[in-house]
Amino acid sequence: MALILCPECGHSVSDKALSCPSCGYPINIPAPVSAEPVPKRKPKRHRKLPNGSGSIKHLSGKRTRPWAAYPPVTEFTLNGSPVLGAAIGYFRAYDEAYQALMLYNNAPDDIRKSSVSFSDLCAAMLSNRSGTISSEYVNITFAELYEQYFENKYEKSKKKLSNASKGSTRAAFNNSQKLHGRKFVDLRKADLQDVVDTCPLKHSSLELIVSLFKGMYAYALQNDIVEKDYSQFVTINIPDDDENGVPFSPEALDLLWQHSDREDVGMILLMIYTGFRIAAFRSITYNETEQYFQGGVKTAAGKNRIVPLHPAIQKFAKAFADQYCSGDKVFSTGACRASFHATLASLGLSMSSAGTKHTPHDCRHTFSWLCDKYGVDDLSKHLLMGHSLGSDVEKSVYGHRTVSELRTEIEKIHVPGGR
Repeated sequence: MALILCPECGHSVSDKALSCPSCGYPINIPAPVSAEPVPKRKPKRHRKLPNGSGSIKHLSGKRTRPWAAYPPVTEFTLNGSPVLGAAIGYFRAYDEAYQALMLYNNAPDDIRKSSVSFSDLCAAMLSNRSGTISSEYVNITFAELYEQYFENKYEKSKKKLSNASKGSTRAAFNNSQKLHGRKFVDLRKADLQDVVDTCPLKHSSLELIVSLFKGMYAYALQNDIVEKDYSQFVTINIPDDDENGVPFSPEALDLLWQHSDREDVGMILLMIYTGFRIAAFRSITYNETEQYFQGGVKTAAGKNRIVPLHPAIQKFAKAFADQYCSGDKVFSTGACRASFHATLASLGLSMSSAGTKHTPHDCRHTFSWLCDKYGVDDLSKHLLMGHSLGSDVEKSVYGHRTVSELRTEIEKIHVPGGR
């Protein structure tokens, strides 16, 4: 260490000092420490594809399945550049694409040349774990799959299903005739939608077709026949004609109550004062302690909704529950419809005030009319009937009613004769 003079003030200062103790003039400025370069992360190495087995590419953009697997090149341009064919499938990971290509190259020629989507084909092949695919999966037709589905649902199941349900499933199959000979794995949303759009039948028949599609795809997914459910995208693009109807007149209601000791009349009054569709009674549940029905069909808002029982119809609900909710007897919509029309005919009430023939759905319209007539609040009416609240954000998000509140609203409805 030696003393030197400060260039600023002239005082003696150590040559090792960082700055002059008198004036603060910097003497020794430390050189910046150079940061060691951060080693670059080595990219993950993927398994190399064997020569002539195809190629895998990572597609740009934000994708659920970014890895595309392409078959071996078989065509070239005039200058010798390879022509990439259509991808055999798109996958979440490189290894999935790799495995798909290995399966593709080991598959028989007729499988590779088929129009089957290879994402479906690959799923089936992987499920077999054999490198080949059974014709049961690849070549099964819509009609053949239907037979398996029908047998599984109605003949092998321990659950009791009515003959009416079987008939509805068969009718939906018959109305899908243009698909019968098609390979099931070849079908896409457009094929299913075409069946629904070109069917000349009513809305209720189209609902059965869509229900069949959903059931068959659920069965196919469970058995690794397909990997995607296209039925979930099918829509019915005509108005729901089942929602049309005419309420029973006050005079007709009064006459029904005069004969309420009849079991068949009690069932009609039960439909009128709960607002449930006739099909809902096939699976409805009964809470005797709190006196309400729970169930519903068709819409998300309508399913599993709670409807408190008006005191005047609680005896009808108990009689219904003793027969059907206990499981001793299966409710048949067909039998109920027949009884409905026969009962109204016996009372001279077959025709509505509008000159049309009353239908079971008129009971639901009568319930709606009674709610309006006796001042049931709008939100409670929507909840009781299972209506969708649509774009009404306030009601759909913040609209709630307890069972007790719904009971208070439904008991506003007056019953003829003060019952």
